[in-house]
Amino acid sequence: MKLFNLIIAIQFVSLMAFSQTNSNLQVKVSNGTLEGVLESSGIRSFKGIPFAQAPVGDLRWKDPQPAKDWTGVKKADKFGPNAMQTKVFGDMNFRSAGMSEDCLYLNVWTPAKSPNEKLPVLVYFYGGGFMAGDGSEARYDGEKMAEEGIVALTVNYRLGVFGFLAHPELTKESPHNSSGNYALMDQNAALKWVQENIAAFGGDPSRVTIAGESAGSIAVSAQMASPLSKDLIAGAIGESGAMIFPTLAPVTMEQGEKNGLAFAERVKAGSLAALRAMPAQDLLQAASMPGAFSASSTIDGYFLPKQPSAIFAAGEQAKVPLLAGWNSAEIPYQAFMGADSPTPENYAKKVKQEYPDQADLVLKLYPGNTQQEVVQSATDLASDRFIVYSTWKWIDLQAKTSGKPVYRYLFSKSKPPMTSEFSNSTPGLAGGITQGGQAATAPKAPVSEGAPHAFEIEYAMGNLSTNPVYAWTPDDYKVSATMFKYFANFIKTGNPNGSGLPQWSPTTNADNAPFINIDITTKEEKATDRGRYLFLDGIYTK
Repeated sequence: MKLFNLIIAIQFVSLMAFSQTNSNLQVKVSNGTLEGVLESSGIRSFKGIPFAQAPVGDLRWKDPQPAKDWTGVKKADKFGPNAMQTKVFGDMNFRSAGMSEDCLYLNVWTPAKSPNEKLPVLVYFYGGGFMAGDGSEARYDGEKMAEEGIVALTVNYRLGVFGFLAHPELTKESPHNSSGNYALMDQNAALKWVQENIAAFGGDPSRVTIAGESAGSIAVSAQMASPLSKDLIAGAIGESGAMIFPTLAPVTMEQGEKNGLAFAERVKAGSLAALRAMPAQDLLQAASMPGAFSASSTIDGYFLPKQPSAIFAAGEQAKVPLLAGWNSAEIPYQAFMGADSPTPENYAKKVKQEYPDQADLVLKLYPGNTQQEVVQSATDLASDRFIVYSTWKWIDLQAKTSGKPVYRYLFSKSKPPMTSEFSNSTPGLAGGITQGGQAATAPKAPVSEGAPHAFEIEYAMGNLSTNPVYAWTPDDYKVSATMFKYFANFIKTGNPNGSGLPQWSPTTNADNAPFINIDITTKEEKATDRGRYLFLDGIYTK
């Protein structure tokens, strides 16, 4: 009898412990109760949380609608589906539940043990040219940030034709008389969800920092510029990209509608109803054909009342601290030189072709007197024209009109070698690779010194170990620890500085402004490149 009673007591204690553990993993949000997962680190994760209704059927190309309530306890232990897209970048590896037009889900990692902790919050938007990407990518995983005392989120949003189609019929049916910015409004809906629900996860809605890389960084600048989002954030981080010409700058509403009509004609859809009736996969395939569709946002008078550059220049943006920068070799020199070898003669000839009236000035700003100098200058010029200038312009305008500190960085750590497991792979663009039989014929990214586009993400988010392609060295982990700590400090306080880190001063609008160069030896330096950006500024702002 005593043994029986002991067994019953043990079972009761176990049941109570299980119930208590489950209770700790449950969070009540505005739509119902979620049950997450306790990670081995002690962090609680909640994956696949719907923040809006599925944008399907009649909701295709409409503002995101509030998520519907559910009854009972909703398991939040798996990532939701990724947005409709084709595989265009070799560095993207999803952990999602497959691809679907039903894609408006977010993920939360929290260290909080109670909803009363008021921790800082990070909301991260993925990159991918507004054509690809997903919040389930391991390089964006928020667990490491959560271990630093931050509630971290990744957010899905519509992509490509699903996120950016403008059309006269869409404009007419819109209560705002606008169309084309659905992806950006998805992000705005997620930020509103954060304001309403993040306290339940121990987060402070008044301490929300938004961040992103490439298209994600461009999205950060857009959210800062939008009157719909600018009051929902307390800080911003941008890694390589801003919504400023020539980088994915918005088109006029008229041009966006024209583009939408041209696409509709291409797919033989004579009406909005016919476009909405198309299967999502057919729509994706049609939009993915060369020249079929460009993922351009629109100056719609609602989400974007005017060009973001004009909004920042007028001081009408979110006046919050900004940490932003770019990589030292965003794009290889061949992007400027083409198939020509990098000789001084070929370089000078190319500069004169591209800038016939200003060749002497360009050769002074981007000199090419030796082959080594040509490779460096052609890389700089290609990178500046690709994405660096727009990022610089964003930084410059924010420093000029926000009255808040702006911290500029340069990420310079070059790639380590690949692991033996990937020895048959070919390095590609944007940090990607091509494996197996396709490797021999795949486009090869030229070997160059410095950090290519998108290569800093794992360093900044503390996620080097999630990427099995590269043989990470102690130097890589050292660089990651530094960059990660800068980012975490900024998210917590609006200032990246902290104990054990090299001093990082806010930038200014003057020559020789300070910036931090993040590399094996991280140090603050004085910028000597302002003349390059003022030259490009004169071209792009005409």
